[in-house]
Amino acid sequence: MCGICGVVDSEHLDSQAESWVREMASRQRHRGPDDEGYYFDSFAGLGSRRLSIVDISGGRQPIPSENGNVQGLCNGEIYNYRSLKYDLERNGHRFATKSDSEVIVHAYEENGPEFVKNLNGMFGLAIWDAARCLLLLARDPLGIKPVYYVEKDGKFAFASEIKALLALPFISCEVDEEALDLYLTFRFVPSPRTLFRGIRKLGPGEML
Repeated sequence: MCGICGVVDSEHLDSQAESWVREMASRQRHRGPDDEGYYFDSFAGLGSRRLSIVDISGGRQPIPSENGNVQGLCNGEIYNYRSLKYDLERNGHRFATKSDSEVIVHAYEENGPEFVKNLNGMFGLAIWDAARCLLLLARDPLGIKPVYYVEKDGKFAFASEIKALLALPFISCEVDEEALDLYLTFRFVPSPRTLFRGIRKLGPGEML
């Protein structure tokens, strides 16, 4: 189990964004007590708390592509990463780690957003393509690993847990009364709603 998070601004990343992302990651420390990692540029800030399982000494996230234009975050495990890695290496991709999470970066470079269809595993992942100013989020088909997100005033943020999003100063902690009604009716809140107004979650197998 790991914790991932990030903030993207369509205009320019706020000067306070680094502290926001670090606090978001800190609130998920229990998900990944072994390591933390960050990435920042003019439009995006990414954070990770890692529970080291595959490639314990390496595999720090965010994981960059060879030229650094693509950054990847993954909470979970990619079961078929060895076969994916073999094919990607045959196509010229160079791996810097033995981590299963690194395949998502090179697979995105090779196949674009369609790469998610080739993943066998349980995952909540994020890809930041700096050259295209494109953020991609995806969740495994069974919805084992969570991904929450919020958009407000030109800012978009995501995290593995809602309380990480509540660290952001532009997000208020308000109950979504319609979602509460759904919860009392069905004993769960269907995607994309959550109990918090404005905060959404990816559904199983969904990409954003």
